[in-house]
Amino acid sequence: MKKGMMDKTLDFEQGAYIIIMYSFRNDYSEGAAPAVMQALFDTNLNQTVGYGGDDYCQQAADKLRQVCHAPDAQVHFTVGGTQTNVLIIHSLLRSFEAVISAASGHIANHETGGVEAKGHKVCTIETPDGKLTPTLVEAVLAGHSSEHMVAPKMVYISNSTELGTIYTKEELQGLRACCDAHGLYLFADGARVASAIAASDVTLVDMAELCHVFTFGGTKNGLLFGEAVVFAPDVDATHFRYFMKQHGALLAKGRLLGVQFLALLEDDLWLKLATHANAQSARMREGLDALHCEYFVDSPTNQSFVMLENKVIEALKDRGYEFEIEGLEGETVTCIRIVTSWATPQEAVQQFLADLGTLL
Repeated sequence: MKKGMMDKTLDFEQGAYIIIMYSFRNDYSEGAAPAVMQALFDTNLNQTVGYGGDDYCQQAADKLRQVCHAPDAQVHFTVGGTQTNVLIIHSLLRSFEAVISAASGHIANHETGGVEAKGHKVCTIETPDGKLTPTLVEAVLAGHSSEHMVAPKMVYISNSTELGTIYTKEELQGLRACCDAHGLYLFADGARVASAIAASDVTLVDMAELCHVFTFGGTKNGLLFGEAVVFAPDVDATHFRYFMKQHGALLAKGRLLGVQFLALLEDDLWLKLATHANAQSARMREGLDALHCEYFVDSPTNQSFVMLENKVIEALKDRGYEFEIEGLEGETVTCIRIVTSWATPQEAVQQFLADLGTLL
């Protein structure tokens, strides 16, 4: 039995929690928030029509429109983030049109070429913090000026980004103005939008007003699975359900999505869960600061990117801790990603920091 990690399984013989292991690898290792599981249990034997035509999905869509102050928004529910990103891009772009993304963007690095497999090039540009700006967008546009090249038609951003950074409202307004000036769609991948909102001046209302389309992620914020797609009223998404069906994304038991999102939206549970995840990450960074650790990038959300000596990282692994390796920085130092979730206990953070302190 490895020491140094927090197992959330109760040892009934000793009547106490045993320190075994804890994963900071991602924010979807756990199942679902208790309220979500309870809602699924309570509705388990109810019979409904399929493919999202049930009352739960309709109520969840209405509730999301209400929270976004967007009564005419078009709302659809899908299962996973990659599936959703590919569907949105493929449904809005013509065959010769492309999407602009930060080089660190999820569609560029972690979706196995899903967008390209549908025939749409991802035009990437390097950024220091994972965020796009109007200047960066226009630099890509300047390099695609004739029919001999793809025509960028969409700007893809993540909020929060793959580096845990966030967009301010002013920055989103600037990107939208840039998109409007050049006839581009603004698409925000909101797999972690709850974490971004909990850490910024941006609201769901702002997301609905400033984006042509955005996603409201549930998989990484307390659901078993599920992403909500929100199209602005003036975007032609008439045939989006056809794309969903054609690509295996129209879930027969669609009500499972509606039930979960209804529970997530009840009493702002989505924001409470994200606030907890961010708070545990802030507690982690306070401890890392006290240990004089250096970061690859500053992040106010539930992802922290810290530089550690390789021998320290191996020692942490030996103690059972899990995290993502983000790449080597020289021969002796590596960047690791530490992610906290809606379920991360304070004790796990404290134990990690205590163990790290003994290794430094």
